Amino acid sequence: MEQKYENYFVPEQSQWPIIGAVAMFFIAVGAGLTVMQIDSTASSGSYILYGGIGILIYMLFGWFKHVIEESQKGLYSAQMDRSFRQGMSWFIFSEVMFFLAFFGALFYARVLSVPWLGGASNNAMTYEVLWPNFEAVWPLLTTPGGDTTNAMGWQGLPLINTIILLTSSVTMHFAHVAMERDERLKLKMFLSLTVLLGVVFLGLQVEEYRHAYNDLNLTLQSGLYGNTFYLLTGFHGMHVTLGTLMLLIVLLRIFKGHLDSKQHFAFQAAAWYWHFVDVVWLCLFVFVYVL
Repeated sequence: MEQKYENYFVPEQSQWPIIGAVAMFFIAVGAGLTVMQIDSTASSGSYILYGGIGILIYMLFGWFKHVIEESQKGLYSAQMDRSFRQGMSWFIFSEVMFFLAFFGALFYARVLSVPWLGGASNNAMTYEVLWPNFEAVWPLLTTPGGDTTNAMGWQGLPLINTIILLTSSVTMHFAHVAMERDERLKLKMFLSLTVLLGVVFLGLQVEEYRHAYNDLNLTLQSGLYGNTFYLLTGFHGMHVTLGTLMLLIVLLRIFKGHLDSKQHFAFQAAAWYWHFVDVVWLCLFVFVYVL
């Protein structure tokens, strides 16, 4: 009896990974130069940063287009589909570890470092040498140099953004149900609404940063609190941006007639990522804003 084997598509060599690596290099260098205190480096750093972001967006659209063409030509088998699922699963797992590292740093600072610095056995060193008038409370609103800042409360924009992301998870779920039922009109409506909510979230986060810088004097120079605040919320904003781009590309494919109830892993992968981003924000809202 002849044994049947699945065909496994081996893609040709691609330039997209190296382009993505170059983009991430420019983003890292540009971001580092931008936050430096020297005006000349900050100016050049912003150009490098924006250039890296532009290259990254070009890479995303180009690579997605390449993969879409391969899929539409019927080159992928069931084994390839399993590989995509495993790859996306490991990618999300790596993102979980990424954010756990930052949450771990926040935990270390709040639960271990700050109480230790304020402990009775360390009072002499802390008060007289390292940090006069130090108070072991969180958030730390005064730097060792005496600069003061204000904490970002959970009411207002953070709460509104939380509601927006929770709502986007609901619309994403309804879009997924519509996809599985081949209800194209509902799918387009709910997915479009999800993309819109993602854009609104990012716009409100920009407004939140403007308020923090101008009204609260909360900057990257605001000591440990300012650093952890912007690292966690900033990286999350970057992930929301990526997730919104993924959903937008999937939405454009759906309007072109791609994807159906039987073959829609691109949609499913974007949905996984979006729900992951929402869960991370809930953790951020609780541990950064509320507690």
